Amino acid sequence: MKHPLSLALATALSTLALGACQVPVKNTTTAGKMAAANEAGNPFFAPSTLPLHYPPFDKIKDSDFAPAFDRGMAEQLKEIDAIANDPQAPTFDNTIVAMEKSGRVLDRATSVFFNLVGADTNDARKKIQADYSARFAAHQDAISLNPKLFARIQTLYAHRDTLGLDAEGVRLVERYHDDFVRAGAQLSDADKARLKEINGELAKLGTQFNQNVLAEVNESAIVVDAKEELDGMPADAIDAAAAAAKARKLEGKYVIALQNTTGQAPETYLKNRALRQRIYEASVTRGSRGNAYDNTALVSQIMKLRLERAKMLGYPNYAAYSLADQTAKTPKAVNDMLGKLAPRAVANAKREAADLQKVIDAEQKAKHEKSFKLEPWDWAFYSEKVRQKKYAFDESQIKPYLEMKNVLENGVFYAAGQLYGITFKQRTDLPVYEPDVMVYDVFDKDGKQLAIFIADEYARPSKRGGAWMNSYVHQNKLFGTLPVVANHLNIPKPPAGQPTLLTWDETRTMFHEFGHALHGMFSNVTYPYFSGTAVPRDFVEFPSQVNEMWADWPSVLAHYAKHYQTGEAMPQALLDKVMAAAQFNEGFRTTEYLGAAMLDQNWHQIDSLDAVAAASGVMAFEAAALEKDGIAYKPVPPRYRTPYFSHIMGGYAAGYYAYIWSEVLDADTVEWIKQHGGLKRENGDRFRDTLLSRGGSKDALELFRDFTGHGPEIEPLLVRRGLTTAPAGTAPAKAKKPHAKP
Repeated sequence: MKHPLSLALATALSTLALGACQVPVKNTTTAGKMAAANEAGNPFFAPSTLPLHYPPFDKIKDSDFAPAFDRGMAEQLKEIDAIANDPQAPTFDNTIVAMEKSGRVLDRATSVFFNLVGADTNDARKKIQADYSARFAAHQDAISLNPKLFARIQTLYAHRDTLGLDAEGVRLVERYHDDFVRAGAQLSDADKARLKEINGELAKLGTQFNQNVLAEVNESAIVVDAKEELDGMPADAIDAAAAAAKARKLEGKYVIALQNTTGQAPETYLKNRALRQRIYEASVTRGSRGNAYDNTALVSQIMKLRLERAKMLGYPNYAAYSLADQTAKTPKAVNDMLGKLAPRAVANAKREAADLQKVIDAEQKAKHEKSFKLEPWDWAFYSEKVRQKKYAFDESQIKPYLEMKNVLENGVFYAAGQLYGITFKQRTDLPVYEPDVMVYDVFDKDGKQLAIFIADEYARPSKRGGAWMNSYVHQNKLFGTLPVVANHLNIPKPPAGQPTLLTWDETRTMFHEFGHALHGMFSNVTYPYFSGTAVPRDFVEFPSQVNEMWADWPSVLAHYAKHYQTGEAMPQALLDKVMAAAQFNEGFRTTEYLGAAMLDQNWHQIDSLDAVAAASGVMAFEAAALEKDGIAYKPVPPRYRTPYFSHIMGGYAAGYYAYIWSEVLDADTVEWIKQHGGLKRENGDRFRDTLLSRGGSKDALELFRDFTGHGPEIEPLLVRRGLTTAPAGTAPAKAKKPHAKP
């Protein structure tokens, strides 16, 4: 549930799968003792005095969070009680707007805390998170399940069209009503009591799952004894592995850290097949090794509780509950799309595998050695060989032209400036939570400040995997606030004195995440509920995917793809090869993604408690689900396996399909932009005015139609992903009529 009462807390609860909640109990935890000892000078008790209310990171101590949480929850419950018991008849202002204004201390504290938990956690923060997860869930329930409060909302909902509200106000009433119903406001008292128990349990389990994932990533790192074993690894990566080993007091050794995806970057270049296999097996067994961080039992418990919650709220399974609030609406719609794409993707992957097997056979024959069958740990290594042969280039040729800060400032920022007229200026006077974090003022086309942007690019053991955007301050006219947003990547940090050179995937990711940042920075709504990226989960990736198009747009690429030492532009011949290789290995990428997306749906479309109990053998369930859907192809495992699939244990539960669902909109939009002149201000202004600035204040698909003038069409996606050729036994894709939903 995306609850409006404390936007930062609601976002955090959704991300961490904490659910909703009950009245807080007296706190006797360590965190509670901290609260009593630290009332004075707490930076969260009043708005930050820094520009745009930027967080005062230099003044924030871990001991500040618990007192702020305690005071914030107490204050908000008083505010909610006053609204619920107001003797005046309910009005939009004394009920809905009053709720929007509630919980300011809690919002400030949770926005910083949960952002830091993701970006730079530590033992103290982990303990606070564990101590407070169920209490936050209880706090949400104390509001969502308040019968007097819901009665006022229901009255306004019934008369919403006669209240004299503008369209955004009417939609806000509707969203509050729907959120409260989905949170259980219409349940019996007995069911409400059980729902509170479920939400509290989910809160604890979700926190434990995520902390286990991070611990497993760090514990599963591969230790290599000799440099000779690293043959093929670039020098900068070897230096980074040596530095990682030194940090662990393993002088003379090398540590290969894992990312939270199944595939690992070193598998691309390591010649040592046995070491590639070690890395792969360490990756895919994370969370299911029977150690202290094993997540399989947690998965089974979470799925059982989610199903019970969904049934209690009147849905056959959790996917039906989750999707009802998305643009997809139903599991059938998702299944139909994924089912249409899967056989095409697997067919492409098998064609790619045949090419790889030929390379393996030829190499082994030349060495007079017996050949071997392609395995998952071979795919990246041999696909890189095929790419080098087919397109005559490799990543090592590209990377010198992709220095990190130059890509950000002369690529990502430049494209945004050309398209939207905005400008950026780095500032070093604002505090940061980690020395490598960069901060920029963002100025609008009229020269006025639009936002503050935080760039946190490097990987570190205290940071969760992947890449993401979040907000510290949300734009809204109700409070008159402008956005403070952050992008986070996990780029390996080179040893001191060496440049940070990006892969092409890392470059595209930087453009992608900045698309989310633009969505937050361009927000122009009245109410906090609708701010920025507060849109359906299967729509939120759409603007960020569109922004990827500028990574290889000729004029943008020419502006940033310059050699970090000489300043020489990337040669046109190399640039042409990068563009020609754009669809290379697409069968693999689509298949690994669909494997994860369909696995997510299988877990959340379980419709009986008996089935969940039978699924306590989590890995066996996973294998059977992939086989059933025809996506089980051994050389291409799912991008995430269940025990480290953080997306679906958090805000993307039953929603990992959202990336490709959004990509239907993205590919269609990219075609529209190309047909209307590409990188020019008219297109940027239209995209900003009709879509990016609107947040969640209007139906998502209506926003899409406002921009493109038609409904979503799937053909551009099929072309992009090389899926236009149907596999044997299937009919070719038929053209969709305008206004058809994906």
